[in-house]
Amino acid sequence: MVALGNGTPVLIYLKTRHNQDGETVEYEKEFQGQIFQMGSSLYLRYNEETDEQSTVTFKVFENGNVQLTRKNEDLRMQLFFGDNRRISATYRTPYGDIPIETVTPDLTVRLSEAPLAGKINIDYLLYSGGQLLGEYKIRLHFTT
Repeated sequence: MVALGNGTPVLIYLKTRHNQDGETVEYEKEFQGQIFQMGSSLYLRYNEETDEQSTVTFKVFENGNVQLTRKNEDLRMQLFFGDNRRISATYRTPYGDIPIETVTPDLTVRLSEAPLAGKINIDYLLYSGGQLLGEYKIRLHFTT
């Protein structure tokens, strides 16, 4: 992997889709972000402005698993995506922590060095208290 030092600017194209309670919501947006490497993991970070500004970080581990962290002033959600088994996570709110779990039936990470670019596709199920909250799809593409 190319040495990324303090971060390399990237253009990020994000498309998400989730089905929850019979309703499908799609979201599509481009962001300016940064990619950097720490140890054997690759980090992709951008700021997302919705009602509040959130910092979103995708951490790609050497084994291809992915950790997604979304945080703002009041909330912090950390999800783990791996090998189609239930993985515990936490959704931290001002009212306390909510235990959540992900199951990842499909995870694909493709990276290239010249030019530095990549694709991360994640299909996952989100659970809380044993109940299915929704089915989610993330399609992220980035390039320098």
